[in-house]
Amino acid sequence: MSETAAPTATAGSLRARLARPRTYLTGGCALLLLALPFYLDRFWLQAGLFAMAAAIGATGLNLLTGATGQLSMGHAFFLAVGAYGYCAFAGAPSGDTDGLGLPGWLAAVLAVLLAGAAGGLFSPIAGRLKGAYLGIATLALIFIGQHVLFNAEGLTGGANGRDVPVLSLFGLRFDDSELTVASVPFGAAEKLWYLGLVLILGCALFARGVLRGRPGRAMNAIRDHRIAAGVLGVPVARYRAGVFVLSSMYAGLAGVLLALVFQRTVPDYFGMVLSLEYLAMIVIGGLGSVAGAVVGAAFVSLLPQLLTRYSDSLPLVSAPGTGGVAPGEAARYLYGAAVVAAVLFLPGGLVQLAARRSRKTPQEDA
Repeated sequence: MSETAAPTATAGSLRARLARPRTYLTGGCALLLLALPFYLDRFWLQAGLFAMAAAIGATGLNLLTGATGQLSMGHAFFLAVGAYGYCAFAGAPSGDTDGLGLPGWLAAVLAVLLAGAAGGLFSPIAGRLKGAYLGIATLALIFIGQHVLFNAEGLTGGANGRDVPVLSLFGLRFDDSELTVASVPFGAAEKLWYLGLVLILGCALFARGVLRGRPGRAMNAIRDHRIAAGVLGVPVARYRAGVFVLSSMYAGLAGVLLALVFQRTVPDYFGMVLSLEYLAMIVIGGLGSVAGAVVGAAFVSLLPQLLTRYSDSLPLVSAPGTGGVAPGEAARYLYGAAVVAAVLFLPGGLVQLAARRSRKTPQEDA
């Protein structure tokens, strides 16, 4: 009897999942994302790629800050390590910059590992400090990183930055070389779009598995009460150090994707403002949530792009260089206000609104 009951229960669970509107919504969104490169121009594809890279980095920061309660102000440093690490590993030696000339896929993997190694060097400090003390310590990474980026011209190109080598994977070059798919010319943005989708899906699923498993419960226990977690047998320092390394690797991967989209790395981009933007992403989207990191990253990264695109038709916003409030400055005002609103009125972030609307009725629960 038990042998027949198990398949019946499984089939019933599958039918219940297929009957949920959320399943169809997820499938529709997936199909839409796959079809967008056939209809959108380069501007919107690049804006979407910026959001994907930001979502990967914000997911790593949410594991560190949202799930484990470790404040990090140096996330931009690890993005820079990933971006410049890829350039150094994949770039060929030239008169101005150095490089190893490795295959692009190998350079990307090594860049992510390099970001994790940088996080590992800092992890003993991350394992022992907490709160504002850790935030101040990670803030020092920004100043160290900026000094290295501007002065190590052989590796970084100095203030002018350096070109990003083209990624080649399974014989496919992610550049503007001609490739036609269904009568639509695919350039670098279209090719990178699908690579970005694969990366963000893999990162999101891995982070979700971490949060829903035993490590996630230990991380939440450390965040809620560090001493109680230690009494229960959780190795607090080890978990803190490990999550810091994992978050650094997420940031390194985001840096690699950003470099491929920008096609040129510039030191000014990887400053304190970028770290603050990543903190804003996870607060606005929702602390400790993978979906919150994705939503917050999309909000913060797309807002300046939209304001720039439609600056002519928006009040109080002017095109860059024409005086008035520039789109980037207006965007910082808006998501700064969103951070305050989220802290005061919506501690769970934007995903809390979605959770409220999708909450089941008592009849469905029954």
